[in-house]
Amino acid sequence: MTLRILAIDDSRTIREMLRITLTTAGFDVHVAEDGIDGIEMLEEVSPDVVITDINMPRMDGFGVINSIRKNRSDRAIPILVLTTESANDLKQRARESGATGWIVKPFDDAKLISAIRRIAAA
Repeated sequence: MTLRILAIDDSRTIREMLRITLTTAGFDVHVAEDGIDGIEMLEEVSPDVVITDINMPRMDGFGVINSIRKNRSDRAIPILVLTTESANDLKQRARESGATGWIVKPFDDAKLISAIRRIAAA
């Protein structure tokens, strides 16, 4: 089974890097340019894993996590935070909001792919 990934990031460069990296690894990748766009795509894409940045316009990553976790049908989707932020208080806030994991940019392709496979199987 091919895993469907919804990657949400306001950086066009990061979206394209994720699309190329994850498509090459065999994932079905969909990208959104901010939190609102990502939440609007959620039902259509029906992802196995969501990857979200934290700092984005219109709706940040915490808003994405909270929105997914409050929706009964989407509540169990693993959420991986991919951000330049590394502060422990932000990591703790993400965990408390319902994030499954946290990776700091720039990302290592192999570690990202491994993390996605690990949380999708959990």
